[in-house]
Amino acid sequence: MSLRIAALGLLANEPGSGYDLLRHFEKSLANVWPATQSQLYGELNKLADAGLIEVSDIGPRGRKEYRITDAGREELRSWVANPHDDPPFRSPGLLRVFLLGALPPEQARAHMVSMAEHADAEVERLGLLRDSIEWADDDGLFYGRAALEYGLRLGAMEAEWARWVVDAIDRRDGGRLR
Repeated sequence: MSLRIAALGLLANEPGSGYDLLRHFEKSLANVWPATQSQLYGELNKLADAGLIEVSDIGPRGRKEYRITDAGREELRSWVANPHDDPPFRSPGLLRVFLLGALPPEQARAHMVSMAEHADAEVERLGLLRDSIEWADDDGLFYGRAALEYGLRLGAMEAEWARWVVDAIDRRDGGRLR
């Protein structure tokens, strides 16, 4: 996925300024695809140059509001409908786990304990976010909630799995590392 698609997706839901989009990113999309202010504003310029969005209004102090064009909707739909075009899955975290044998067992165990604690904290953070939103029955919020639920369940699974690895390390080492 790219910032281009994320911005198109937000503008497909409703027109907005760069500031509006940044607020949406900070509250929701940052959990899936984070972006800085300079990255987002740069992408808006590229999208406008490509004819995928257009300025729909200019407000006080030159504040531009953008809306998606028909060409932008078509690019968004094409991307969503073609997941086979995605790059292969890569996970630096799982690569680290795969290579934990290069560390002494106590460091490997500490790494996995840290992973479990981080996953627990992420589940707590996402739970608070879920509870802070009024979930209206529109498509944007419904699918945003679905993505949030994925994050909650993935985090819970990651914490459970990391604890399983810790227990397996302990069994391999006869419990000496605890």
